Amino acid sequence: MATIPITKRGAEKLREELHRLKTVDRPWVINAISEARAQGDLSENAEYEVAKDRQGFIEGRIQEVEGKLSAAQIIDPAEVDAGGKVVFGSTVELEEEETGASVTYQIVGEDEADLKLGLINISSPIARALIGKEEGDTAEVQAPGGLKRYEIVGISYV
Repeated sequence: MATIPITKRGAEKLREELHRLKTVDRPWVINAISEARAQGDLSENAEYEVAKDRQGFIEGRIQEVEGKLSAAQIIDPAEVDAGGKVVFGSTVELEEEETGASVTYQIVGEDEADLKLGLINISSPIARALIGKEEGDTAEVQAPGGLKRYEIVGISYV
């Protein structure tokens, strides 16, 4: 199985979700199923069907998270020595050449990506354009609105 890069923070979030699924959600759905069974005829029991569907979702998500964690290559950006290059986990400060607008992104794994928080997926077009570049370099990104050029103003590993 191929390894999946994930930051230390992202792995911790997955562990917390797995813990919640196993200690809160799973017991709750088991209780909901037993309460629905106590109501009698299961063939016309909507609560039972909903609880069984929910149980299937929870068990599937537990397997998915366990699989991701077992295949995870956990990377602590603070311990990365990339020689000033943009790599997975880097926080990159960019300036759009056309507008002069500044943005800061951290390159993270698929499960951690959240553009509102400045966390971009390693497979996104902008991350792919940035990987391997250094401070002062220009990255060209084909965006829905056309070609955008960004100058790399700063790179940090935090």
